[in-house]
Amino acid sequence: MYEKNITSMHLDVLKEIGNIGAAHAATALSTLLNKKIDMKVPKVEMVSFDDMMDLAGGPENVVAGIYLRIEGDVTGSMFFILPVEQANQFIKALVQDSSLDFQTGEVSELGVSAMQELGNILSGSYLSALSDFTSLKIYPTVPALSVDMVGAIVSFGLVEVSHVSDYVIVIDTAITEENTLNGESVKGHFFLLPDPDSFEAIFTALGVH
Repeated sequence: MYEKNITSMHLDVLKEIGNIGAAHAATALSTLLNKKIDMKVPKVEMVSFDDMMDLAGGPENVVAGIYLRIEGDVTGSMFFILPVEQANQFIKALVQDSSLDFQTGEVSELGVSAMQELGNILSGSYLSALSDFTSLKIYPTVPALSVDMVGAIVSFGLVEVSHVSDYVIVIDTAITEENTLNGESVKGHFFLLPDPDSFEAIFTALGVH
């Protein structure tokens, strides 16, 4: 499999692209929240499918998850997984609703829309940066939001595609609101699962063989 040949150089390139995407997303979120938001990609790594579950706290850990398909010259699946408490914190600030709670299901339509918009901004920014670097046409489908166990969200997302790759690209994401106490970050994970042929398309386009 092509994925086994991926080196630290490949991951460095993806991290650089991730940070450019994060900068675009931070600008969009700052406008949306009317607050200065900073975003970084501390780490990009390639992990096995099982390790992906562990990174998200195990298959039975309940999270807020956004799933979308990637279409165009590159195809695959993408998940943005955020701990429920952090999703609550972020969306409460966005919609100014202190009663909102993803854990109990007490979420207004506005809260759901805000979480989907967060998914739109983040995934759109990353995929746009990847598209700019590779000159490949890459675009996301409308994201689906689910609050459930990690295993259930991932299984649901992959049910339509025969998942044949054992490897996942993990893009760590840290979102920080400026002037918060201790500079506390909202930490989430992007899990990028390119369809097998798309691994090669991405790295060939980047000129990293």
